[in-house]
Amino acid sequence: MDLFSSIDVEPARHRIEELTRLIDHYNYEYYMNDTSLVSDFEFDALLRELTDLERQYPDLAMPNSPTKRVGGEVTKTFRHVTHRFPMLSLGNTYSIEEIVDFESRTRKLLGDTPFSYTCELKYDGVAIGLTYRHGQLVQAVTRGNGAVGDDITTNARTINTIPLRLRGHYPDDFEARGEVVFPFNDFEAFNRQREADGEEPFANPRNAASGSLKLQDSAECAKRKLQFCMYFMMLPDDAPELSAGDELASQLQSHLGRLQAASQMGFKVQPYIKECKDIDEIREYIDYWDTARWELPFAIDGIVIKVNQVALWDSLGLTAKSPRWAIAYKFKAQQVSTPLLSVSYQVGRTGVVTPVANLEPVWLGGTTVKRATLVNADFIEKMDIREGDSLLVEKGGEIIPKVVGVDLTRRQPSALPVQYVTHCPECGSRLVRAEGEAGYYCPNQDQCPPQIVGRLEHFVSRKAMDIDSLGSERLEMLYQKGLVHDIADLYDLTREQLVGLEVLDKDGLRKASIQEKGADNILSAIAASRQVPFERVLFALGIRYVGEVGAKKLARYFKNIDALMAASVEELAMVEDVGTVTAAVVYDFFQSPIHRQLVERLRAAGLQFEVENRQISSHLEGKTFVVSGVFSRFSRDEIKASIELHGGKVSGSISGKTDYVLAGEKMGPEKLKKAEKLGVPIISEADYLAMIGEE
Repeated sequence: MDLFSSIDVEPARHRIEELTRLIDHYNYEYYMNDTSLVSDFEFDALLRELTDLERQYPDLAMPNSPTKRVGGEVTKTFRHVTHRFPMLSLGNTYSIEEIVDFESRTRKLLGDTPFSYTCELKYDGVAIGLTYRHGQLVQAVTRGNGAVGDDITTNARTINTIPLRLRGHYPDDFEARGEVVFPFNDFEAFNRQREADGEEPFANPRNAASGSLKLQDSAECAKRKLQFCMYFMMLPDDAPELSAGDELASQLQSHLGRLQAASQMGFKVQPYIKECKDIDEIREYIDYWDTARWELPFAIDGIVIKVNQVALWDSLGLTAKSPRWAIAYKFKAQQVSTPLLSVSYQVGRTGVVTPVANLEPVWLGGTTVKRATLVNADFIEKMDIREGDSLLVEKGGEIIPKVVGVDLTRRQPSALPVQYVTHCPECGSRLVRAEGEAGYYCPNQDQCPPQIVGRLEHFVSRKAMDIDSLGSERLEMLYQKGLVHDIADLYDLTREQLVGLEVLDKDGLRKASIQEKGADNILSAIAASRQVPFERVLFALGIRYVGEVGAKKLARYFKNIDALMAASVEELAMVEDVGTVTAAVVYDFFQSPIHRQLVERLRAAGLQFEVENRQISSHLEGKTFVVSGVFSRFSRDEIKASIELHGGKVSGSISGKTDYVLAGEKMGPEKLKKAEKLGVPIISEADYLAMIGEE
């Protein structure tokens, strides 16, 4: 750089620093103190000026510049990061008696040592950890499986309540943990916009927040108005000690003090946290928020109780999965009564017809509920649901609304029982009900529109053919335009047919379209699917009762599609875990000339219809495994595939024939109980790696 350019740079450097300080200050006052110090116009003008200067002098742009808030960076993959401090889950309970036991046990363990508790709201969002060094945000990581999470730093920078640079006095190196939440008002507005754009609304704020943090385009994440609320500060063991008289050093000795210090640093910390001295004060806090939670602007699902004095945490210690110095009390699901307006019927890809209650909209657990499943005809009869009834609805696990009863106090004496439909609401075929089954289904599988589209969606799904460029909206478009009527038609599509294809919504506006790049991506994904192995192709055919495991066992038993299509019911029933009912359904499927023709068209298109021997070792030959929990090195699907590559078998349930249960984090309690009862060895991921000769 010459003399004149360096002189030009200095005013720009000073202005960038000045604008950064101003914008950070205005952001802090607006998002933390709800105070607007300047108009939106003035704020936008300052941000525009900073953006222009950074574009003109990219070397002067700060890594945590306020311009990062608006996003724009694209992340194709999210790097896995091992947590410096494992993100343990808390022990959960719905019982106040267990909270009493926790308090009594803690008091007994600590003896005469003076201590207190903190009670705070348990956010219903997405847990993340933020690493700060020298007052700067350097990394944001999702909880993941507790040991390994995903690096979401680019998206985290767009959340206005995550400080990019800290204020005041702070430790030189620490991790701030908290929850990313989607406030109700912003979530409802976001869903209204999705519906206006012809997209499916999110089921609840938590799912929306989770999906937002994994968006590839950070600018899209920035639009969603997420908030970060801090609830924990983690300091490394080798953190330098602060001077004894230092105010921060004093604050860091307690959990409450750490959060108060964090607030001074610029973090959003809940104002509802309370220090409690005994079980009576804990009870009072829980009782208050069990009612008051519905007045909050965001979702919570319980209360977290912690020992306040940090120095006591080590002496109380940990269990295998959670700390002994903290516990979470979970609220019971909220229940409301709302009128039943009508019952509609949805047809799934296998033809099963599911009744759905259309309800008078009601606010429940943070979202407006308009519909809830009625499961099947037996459920309607058992509940004695009648026309015009008011139904009792609650959210199962605070997510999915479900009908749990009828509000008999509001029933009209003349109310008639709901009559289940006798014919398919889509194609008019008479519904049938197989012996021993709870649900009715439409037998017209090859002409019923939702069954056709449903099979197409199943065929392209990740565990089947993995044609990820074809979502439900595009498949619906291809079906409506007459380009695809069955799964084999996908392999006849051309670029000329796809480019410019569009579908209109009910108002005549363009709902979706396919451009040149989209068409190329679709055709590329379809071409790649020709390499999918036989067992997944068989699963992708969507044969009733044949799931992922069943398809694998049928494929490996018969080796190729011709032997499978020639098999009798008796021969099919000889396959492990394939009962006589499934055997009869598979036999009937391949007796259909339409389905045989479909197989031949797919074979001609180049799909795999023969088992390829991909076993790489015999380390696990003759051994049967049941997999449960979350793993750090593998996904659940990957570890199952690894077992089979080394000659082992994977089963979905534990029995006397099970050799090992391969357990990760959050192993199912029922599987644990059954394994212990049957004496089946439980091995860890590390044990498994040793068995196959890997470290």
